[in-house]
Amino acid sequence: MRFLVDECTGPKTAQWLRDHGHEVFSVYDEARGATDDAIIEKAYKENWILITTDKDFGEKVYREQHPHHGIVFLRPEDNRSANKIEVLMRLLESYSDRLPDQFVVVTETQVRFGRK
Repeated sequence: MRFLVDECTGPKTAQWLRDHGHEVFSVYDEARGATDDAIIEKAYKENWILITTDKDFGEKVYREQHPHHGIVFLRPEDNRSANKIEVLMRLLESYSDRLPDQFVVVTETQVRFGRK
């Protein structure tokens, strides 16, 4: 799968995805300091699924009606890289086929799919 990993999600998460065969654009490594508007626009134009811990992307999708090809909003209680990777690993094992074109909120115990 193709993932654009937001800067706040971190380089370790991006590297873990690469190590597991995914195509990854890491904002932290390749476009540090990019605005949320630039990130969501790049993800949409280049057909990436955005992975973020930034709640502002929910507003971009639901309030501003910004189009996207999928957003994974990680909301772990513990925001350390190892925990984000664990939450993401469980999500991909169970729901990878459902991620395109969905807004997904993921915690340690719950996965919620919103409307596009």
